[in-house]
Amino acid sequence: MSISLYDATVTNYLQTLNATEAVLGKGKSFCEENSIELSAIVETRLIEDMNPFQFQVISVVHHSIGALKGLDAGEFAPPAGYGDLDYAGLQDLVSQAISQVGSFDAETVNGWAGKTLTFKLGSNEIPFTAENYVLSFSLPNLYFHATTTYDVLRMRGVPLGKRDYLGAMRMGV
Repeated sequence: MSISLYDATVTNYLQTLNATEAVLGKGKSFCEENSIELSAIVETRLIEDMNPFQFQVISVVHHSIGALKGLDAGEFAPPAGYGDLDYAGLQDLVSQAISQVGSFDAETVNGWAGKTLTFKLGSNEIPFTAENYVLSFSLPNLYFHATTTYDVLRMRGVPLGKRDYLGAMRMGV
């Protein structure tokens, strides 16, 4: 089996971003129907020492469009500069990320194969190849934060299921 860098990134990022957008939409509807303040969701944490819902959604975006921009630039760092977003702002951020990720073409992304990327965390620098970065760092982080976004909404009572989390699967033979 052969898979391109484009298939490993853009295709997976879009599936997860679109699923996250739908999950956020269901979360908003549920909160409105049940008189739950959306601002309370934004600050919800699974446990005290974990980052809040807002950070989880921002990280889904950062580990998709931010990852592609990092692959292009050869450098990636933790999320910064997203500001303090309310629920609607988080929904807009995900929607914008879907448009941005969808604008990358296969030729450009596949051209990054073998390229070096450095993850910068404070004074630490961790070197990756593009492929190792995507498979061992970007995708696991994307899925972790998408799962945590889903989990926070489930914890607050939003009726979601695994199909909501998975989004539109790429089926066929």
